[in-house]
Amino acid sequence: MIERIDTVCLKVINVEESSEWYQNILGFKETYKGEGYRILSIGNSKVPLTIEEGDVKPINNGTYPIFFSKDINKIYKKLKEQGVNVSELHNDGVNNFFDFYDRDNNKLQICYWK
Repeated sequence: MIERIDTVCLKVINVEESSEWYQNILGFKETYKGEGYRILSIGNSKVPLTIEEGDVKPINNGTYPIFFSKDINKIYKKLKEQGVNVSELHNDGVNNFFDFYDRDNNKLQICYWK
């Protein structure tokens, strides 16, 4: 049966420019170049992010990746300084989190909890 999540895939308009954005803004590492897609490693996570060139349509289906960071305040400040579209920093009593958007307006989220 199913053993694990292999990857999370997001559609982007331009895979080259998006790969550079994820590497420069979020510090991801490009680990594979395929025709029309790239695989990016995220810190020490075993689940990569795959970005795939295709039709980017605003779909409000609630699916988006959530990344974890112990340095959420530092990342929040850095993203804002780099002009990334970010929401307010939220705390629900357990989790600290904020939403942000890539260059194709894909929703992403960063969280921290103890």
